[in-house]
Amino acid sequence: MAKDPGRVLIFDTTLRDGEQSPGASLNLDEKLAIAQQLARLGVDVIEAGFPFASPGDFDAVQRIASNVGSADGPIICGLARATKGDIKACADAVAPAARRRIHTFLATSDIHLEHKLRKSRAEVLAIVPEMVAYARSFVEDVEFSCEDAGRSDPEFMYEVIEAAISAGASTINIPDTVGYSTPGEFGALIDGINRHVPNIQDAVISVHGHNDLGLAVANFLEAVKYGARQLECTINGIGERAGNASLEELVMALHVRRSYYNPFLGREVTSQEPITAIRTEEIYKTSRLVSNLTGMAVQPNKAIVGANAFAHESGIHQDGVLKNRLTYEIIDARTIGLTDNRISLGKLSGRSAVRARLEELGYTLQGDDLDDAFARFKELADRKREITDRDLEAIVSDHTQQLEAYYQLLGVQVSCGTNLQPTATVTLSSIDGEQRTVASIGTGPVDAVCQALNQLVQVPNELVEFSVKSVTEGIDAMGEVTIRLRHEGRLYSGHAADTDVVVAAAQAFVNALNRLVNGLQHQPLHPQQAPLPVL
Repeated sequence: MAKDPGRVLIFDTTLRDGEQSPGASLNLDEKLAIAQQLARLGVDVIEAGFPFASPGDFDAVQRIASNVGSADGPIICGLARATKGDIKACADAVAPAARRRIHTFLATSDIHLEHKLRKSRAEVLAIVPEMVAYARSFVEDVEFSCEDAGRSDPEFMYEVIEAAISAGASTINIPDTVGYSTPGEFGALIDGINRHVPNIQDAVISVHGHNDLGLAVANFLEAVKYGARQLECTINGIGERAGNASLEELVMALHVRRSYYNPFLGREVTSQEPITAIRTEEIYKTSRLVSNLTGMAVQPNKAIVGANAFAHESGIHQDGVLKNRLTYEIIDARTIGLTDNRISLGKLSGRSAVRARLEELGYTLQGDDLDDAFARFKELADRKREITDRDLEAIVSDHTQQLEAYYQLLGVQVSCGTNLQPTATVTLSSIDGEQRTVASIGTGPVDAVCQALNQLVQVPNELVEFSVKSVTEGIDAMGEVTIRLRHEGRLYSGHAADTDVVVAAAQAFVNALNRLVNGLQHQPLHPQQAPLPVL
């Protein structure tokens, strides 16, 4: 691949780095649903996971490669440390994809070399070309990352990059691993690489960054000005610690300020050619899907996709918008696919109509999955006069979280009121078919439900977050509940929606418990914290 592909490539790492957000673990079906939507969104590369981390991660990457990695689809990428075991596992996992990439990395900062790798610079300079060449023996498309590039000695990093490209790397990633850089520094770093690495013209420069100082998007946009042509980002900016650079913010910044960035890509200022290949009208539904499946709510004031992004409270602003939306809006909400579409579906609607609308929203359900979602739709239609797209999203999100569950909620009943002790009776079934019922008291109905569930499951945990919000407006709106549990320092999230918020709370708690139990049985290997095996 040439140094400059003529536009900015979007490398989405929601399914790899994004999943490292505390409590954001996804099951295989959820990962596949997100990957399919990312393909509709038009991302150039999907980093589907870290195959060596666990059998579950390997299976997820392989299934995404099989189902999403068509010849006209995105490149399917897997992450691998610079070891033969990691690289071989990655090669096997991405093999079903028509277009596949191995992304291998090794730290280049002295602090990582001394305290994490315990290796000298000379040893790193020997490992990098050997492992890049090994990866190149499996695939034609190899990306190499200089982990902690932002704190690396530039002169040493130039040597590492030159060696990686000579060994066959066609993309060089420069990560601000700890979110330490400022835009000026990050731009200068990319500029220095362009000026001092002799064979840099044979590779695309990519950037990856974390948002610890809230500068990730600004850093990336500055990097574009100095020749970076691939941006590694996540939906809603989720990821390790404070998250990653936000895909929707980057794409829309390049879209809205196209005339500013065009000259840096060698174009005329007035060129209307898109800078990325992203289908912007898919942004909002992708954001909602990731939020629903991870249980990580989007903050109301989040740029581009937040609930308040296109809301106007000030009277002066409202007056201006009513006269001309351009007075206070720089983005047409329809550009990101945001509509107030209220579908005319009710309890007399058939499966075909429901399936068609779900497909428009980015969900493809078949067989039992469609039957279950349709049954839930009919149940909701009996209780709610008007069904919205958000209601359908909540239905699918609930269903997906309950797939391959260790426990299923069969029933919940609460008794509470003035001068009454809140009491909950909960019935739960386990994966082996056993059903048990427990009654418990609490400080309120939700607490009573949680106490009962903990008695049934008997897995120690600490409830660290409980949030409720309305899916739509109105007294009959579904309530979305997000719950996070902590167990041995790890967070596990659960998400559910129902017109009865107590039932939603019970289901969210069960979903979180299922993730917890699954996590105990399949502890993943963290790609950055894990020690480097002996080669």
